[in-house]
Formats: sequence, structure tokens, C-alpha cells
Amino acid sequence: MQLKSINLLSIGLVLGTMLIDAPQTIAESATSTNQPTPKRALLVLSKAAHTLAIVDPSTLKVVARAPVGADPHEVIASSDGKTAYVSNTGSGRFHELNAIDLVAQKPLPNIDTGALIGPHGLTFVGGKVWFTAEGAKSVGRYDPQTSQFDWILGTGQNRTHMLHVTADGKSVYTTNVDSGTVSILENVLIQPTMPPTGVLPPGAKPRLDWIETVIPVAKGCEGFDVSPDGKELWTAAAGDGSVTIIDPSTKKVTASIDAKIFGANRLKFTPDGKRVVISSLRSGDLLIFDVASRKELKRVNIGHGAAGILIDADGARAFVGCTADDYVAVVDLKSLEVAGHIDAGGKPDGLAWAIQSP
Repeated sequence: MQLKSINLLSIGLVLGTMLIDAPQTIAESATSTNQPTPKRALLVLSKAAHTLAIVDPSTLKVVARAPVGADPHEVIASSDGKTAYVSNTGSGRFHELNAIDLVAQKPLPNIDTGALIGPHGLTFVGGKVWFTAEGAKSVGRYDPQTSQFDWILGTGQNRTHMLHVTADGKSVYTTNVDSGTVSILENVLIQPTMPPTGVLPPGAKPRLDWIETVIPVAKGCEGFDVSPDGKELWTAAAGDGSVTIIDPSTKKVTASIDAKIFGANRLKFTPDGKRVVISSLRSGDLLIFDVASRKELKRVNIGHGAAGILIDADGARAFVGCTADDYVAVVDLKSLEVAGHIDAGGKPDGLAWAIQSP
């Protein structure tokens, strides 16, 4: 795909930031046990130890650890479950993604994002790594097959943080924390623009281009998710503790809930789309919402600060990084009680599944 960018991206400012040094390259050797990576593995980032822990979700035991960069925030695995990618944000200054071979349990060469500074939110769609770049106010895409960045789009919003990409790669959603907005980026067919002459030039044809819609929400909206059926986007605000619901088809806010989830950090739908789980870094609570009624079902206190959330494919358990408590809490989503803890390293945060294909 041809490289594209909207005019909201300030190239001069971004290029200037390239002079900032990246964190020191991580060590070449991994620290691990001799246990193989399970075919279905839970990945946990430790901000304190600067490691990626590979956890067996059936035993809740760490089977291996691999070093990552100086400020790891989010992690995602490739579709085949064999490679993990980690964003190093550095308060919007760093320009590094780490890659980890999950089979060999060792780091691969780092990926320099260049002018796309402050990489944070991650997803893996269509064989490519999509990521937000907070310092560049952009979304970028990296192709592991060619080792090239093949697409960039500016949001023009402050602290573009988390993202969701549809399976077809045609729509991208981001939360822009400091602007208090959600961006919807769509790859659509644009009709030729009529020139001042009033006559279209010969050969003028429709073309694919990216269009951004910016939707105001509460400031501090960070964690968000799109329902499994794609009909709703929920996002929670850290400041006023509210939840905003957006209809992606109309790009309109349909509801605002006074959820009182102050310090809201992450938000996830359960796989069946019936419940929403929200974590609070301030209170250490995990809030469970009923989607249909938009009512709170329960608050579960899981520690002193709750961050990253990951839910089992069958919806039975939620794994929550309790950064302030140095453990990952395992919450039974049937009883809505804490069922266990995982010691995956100090200040755990980003979580992801790695499911190896046959």
C-alpha cells in the first residue's frame, strides 16, 4: 500500500524528535526455564524487571522470561503465536518495538520506529503490526515480512494511545487521551473532486483514501473496546469515571454512564459481548457491567491498582495486571471473585494471548 498521511501530521516536529536517543538495546540472551512455550500462552510484561513472562494459563506458572526494553507498555503476538511484539513508549520519546521469538524464548533484533515516536497501543491484523505513536500523533503499520513501515496516518490528536483494527484492516479506532476524543479512521472509496473548471480531467476515477472522524468524549478516556458484533464502542474516562458508548456505524455517542470508575485504565468486552470489564489504577477495583442493561453488576477489589485486562476465550476468567501489587490477579467471571494470582515480575501491565498454529 502506498504510504499515506493526512495533513494534521506535523512532519517537521516529528523529524526533530528523531534526534532523541532510543533506549539501550536489550540483551541477546533470554532468561528462561527449560520448559517449552505452551501452544496457548499468556504473555505478561513486567515494567520493573523489563521482561516478558511466558505463562502457562492452565497452571498459572511462568515457564520462561525474555528481556525487553526500558519502558515496556503493551504486547501483542503474531497470528501464528510464534512472535511477540512489545512497545516501548518512554513518555512519547522512545522509538522502539521489541520482537521476541516465543518458541526459542529469546529476543529478536529491535525495530526502530524512527519518527514514529512513543509507540504504545498494539494489535496484529493481516500479518502486520499496527501501533499508535503518541509523540507523533499517529498510527503506523509494520510489515514483518519486508521489515518496512508501509503505512502511516496522523490523527492530529494529543496522546493517541490505544487502538483497535477491524479484521479487514479497513477501520481503525483510537483513544486520544489528552484531547478527550476517539478517532475513527476508515479506508473508503472517494469520488473524484470537481476542479474549479467544472470539468473532470480525463481518466478521473474514484480512489481509496483514509478519512478521519473525531468524536468528543470525556477527557482521560484511555481504555476502550469494540463489541464482538462491532455495533458498540465503549470507553472509560480516568478523570470523571464515566463510560461513553459510541455507535461506530453512525459515529455518534449513544450514551454516557456515570460509572464512577475513577482512575479507569482498561476496558474489555467478554467474548460473548454480554459484559464489560473495567479496571481502575486508582482504586484497584475491577468493575463488571451488564451490556444490555448498562448497569453495574459488581465491583471486585483486586489490589491497590488494576491495569491491563485479558479475558479467556471462553469468558471464564479475566487476567488483570495489578501494577501496584506486583502480581496478575485471576478473576473468576462466574463467581466474580479473585481465584488466584500470578507472579510474573514487578509492575505487571500489558497482557496478550499467544496461540501457536499447527
